[in-house]
Amino acid sequence: MSTPSPLIPEQLPRTGRVRRRTSRQSSSRDTEYGRDVWRLRELGIKDKRLARISFEDIPQLWLKALAKRWARWRLATGLGVVSVSSGTRAVTSFGQFLTAAAPSVQGLGQLDREALERYLAHLHARYSGTVKHRMLIGQLNLFFTTIRQHGWDDSLPSAVMFYSEDFPKEAIRQPRALSETLMTQLENPNNLAKWNNPSYTLITQILMGCGLRITDTVRLPTDCIAYDGEGAPYLRYLNHKMKREALVPIDADLADAITAQRHRLQEDWPDGTPVLFPRVTHNDNGEEPVSDGVYRKALHRWLKRCAVRDEHGQPVRVVPHSFRHTLGTRLINRDVPQEVVRRILDHDSHVMTAHYARLSDTTIRRHWEAARKVNIKGETVTLDPDGPLAEAAWAKQRVGRATQALPNGFCGLPVQKSCPHANACLSCPMFITTSEFLPEHRQHRHQVVQIITAAEARGQQRLIEMNQQVLGNLDQIITTLERDQDGEAAPDACR
Repeated sequence: MSTPSPLIPEQLPRTGRVRRRTSRQSSSRDTEYGRDVWRLRELGIKDKRLARISFEDIPQLWLKALAKRWARWRLATGLGVVSVSSGTRAVTSFGQFLTAAAPSVQGLGQLDREALERYLAHLHARYSGTVKHRMLIGQLNLFFTTIRQHGWDDSLPSAVMFYSEDFPKEAIRQPRALSETLMTQLENPNNLAKWNNPSYTLITQILMGCGLRITDTVRLPTDCIAYDGEGAPYLRYLNHKMKREALVPIDADLADAITAQRHRLQEDWPDGTPVLFPRVTHNDNGEEPVSDGVYRKALHRWLKRCAVRDEHGQPVRVVPHSFRHTLGTRLINRDVPQEVVRRILDHDSHVMTAHYARLSDTTIRRHWEAARKVNIKGETVTLDPDGPLAEAAWAKQRVGRATQALPNGFCGLPVQKSCPHANACLSCPMFITTSEFLPEHRQHRHQVVQIITAAEARGQQRLIEMNQQVLGNLDQIITTLERDQDGEAAPDACR
């Protein structure tokens, strides 16, 4: 009976090799976590935006240890490295403040509300309401909250936390959607044909039509199309910010373009590739997606080739995220329900979607304020945008638009009050209109003239009198609006 020969390393079962490799990797990660500068590749994290997370500028050893534990836990939950790094910077800022202003603090147990209030004053003097100001407070508050939740240090006083009143007032976000003047140029098929890479053309179409973030777009899997029971196509993608899979409806043309992209990939990667937009170089197996930074640079070159100009004839700078804001604003402007917009853009809450609704309202109000508004006598109706009743006046106009829309203008009567005028508003002193309704006014005048002519033939004097008043008001309205349309500046537009 022969004795079995001992197994040499090359003959070790696969499970044994996996255990040894896993053990070595775990040891390597523990070593890296012990450093003051983490090399993310050594932790198995590949992110082109960030290569390292540094703790070396945190002066206190006890605070540095907690900051490392917090960062390790956040990475383990799948949080993005940029967010983890932001948290580390917030702890670093607080540690440096303690060294300069409260050197006697030697642990969390010695912190108190007074120290936090001094830190708030320090941040206000240095950053005064900027985005970084809010970030440093918010991330540090999350740090304290996590320590309490997981029991990392029971000495942390309950009073050591920030309240909503401690945060600087958030500045009103300015519109980031692209104007229709720009979008008309960007969506022009002739300009889209000027892309010198079909992959970038498709990325642009997905950004415009689906509102994805650029990081989610470039990481789309090859099999990213799903169909419902009726055969309607959807784009399936991973929302990396929310850490969940999401679906967005697409049209047949975009589905066909994605299918064509998959066919092109087979020429360079016959064995297949897991990503829809693989990097061209140093990517033999096709697993590495194209960098979002590479697309951004290509986008800038494409804008130059297309000679895209804004309303003032100036060159424009467009970032990929602008398309997401544009889609959200367009959907709101088309009266798509806010919940539907939230689902399409896969927002976690209604707060961001409500931002688009606010911008939409602001845009409409700006056009309302700029337009010349006339009453039934052809007199200009002014609305002072900076006056004390500006907000209330605009709210009144919004309600009037929504509940008392007319084919040729808007009603300025409060909705709570019933209308005493039997005629179709043109004899009503509350009637207001703008030049956008000129075609309706001209058509209405033609109809009124026909009614008066017929009434004269039948001798209906009362009907003639009623419609003569309407005809006179129409003539005044049309004359004033046509003069404005021909180039005469409106009084309120000259202020």
